[in-house]
Amino acid sequence: MEVLITGVAGFIGSNLADYLLSKGIKVVGIDNYDNFYSRAVKEQNLASALNNPNFSFYEVDITDSEGLNSVSFNGTTVIHLAAKAGVRPSIENPKLYVHNNITGTQTLLEWMKVKGIKNMVFASSSSVYGNNEKTPFAESDNVDHPISPYALTKKACELLNFTYFKLYGISSINLRFFTVYGERQRPDLAIHKFVKLISAGNPIEIYGAGQTGRDYTYVGDIVRGIEQAMALVNAPGPHYEIINLGNSSPVKLMELVNTISELLNTKPVLNYLPPQPGDVEFTYADVSKAAELLHFRPSTPLKTGLQNFISWFQATNTPKILPQK
Repeated sequence: MEVLITGVAGFIGSNLADYLLSKGIKVVGIDNYDNFYSRAVKEQNLASALNNPNFSFYEVDITDSEGLNSVSFNGTTVIHLAAKAGVRPSIENPKLYVHNNITGTQTLLEWMKVKGIKNMVFASSSSVYGNNEKTPFAESDNVDHPISPYALTKKACELLNFTYFKLYGISSINLRFFTVYGERQRPDLAIHKFVKLISAGNPIEIYGAGQTGRDYTYVGDIVRGIEQAMALVNAPGPHYEIINLGNSSPVKLMELVNTISELLNTKPVLNYLPPQPGDVEFTYADVSKAAELLHFRPSTPLKTGLQNFISWFQATNTPKILPQK
């Protein structure tokens, strides 16, 4: 079996690549090393995969049709994780997000159509729900009110995928991820920032009163959910589904901060700031559809996942002491 992962050098992509490679699956990875954060971090994410003979890598931008044509891939399934990330930055530069996320997905779908590749697992986002008043968030809920350009692009891509499903028979399982965290998490995300700042004794920014809530979902659970979605999209079809992948257990911001502080054995310094535009107040995944179609059952408690992240952070951020000559 051979799969293609877009955004393979990122947080989720690199964890997924390592997991699939450990199962003997061949992986073709593409990434453009977007400058949203350090290229060196992404290269480190791929260090293990690049040493595996079953891994092939192409430095390609998904908006570049000629670049995609240079990719050698003989499998049936694309795991499409590549996207311009970040809710708040999307408000500052919506045009860039529309180009990277919507045009990029459409370019990829055209490439798949020409190549005869019929299966896609797509990384959507819980941000499409906006400030949904009904909880938990279900796939049947109305998502016509995104409150950030990033959320808009994810909803638009779900619709693009549906169009290519109807016109060209390209199956897609659209997974709405809920606040993924764990080893290799992007440095701009809250848990990574909090661990870094609290460890250094620096203040952390708390937007609002710290009462916003997120359905934090461990990356290992997400990776297994993607694996199960791969099985579904490859079943006799075609298929088009939208499925939540979350922990179904929201945690308030101050509870998160207190848990991190407890694990670090360090009291946090808090700097309270006004709420940020584009941020949703609460996320809470209804995962009953994921349980039914994917047999998905998140199994990692928050404290365990945070300890895994902290262990990784400390291992990768501890200065290396060279031996004396």
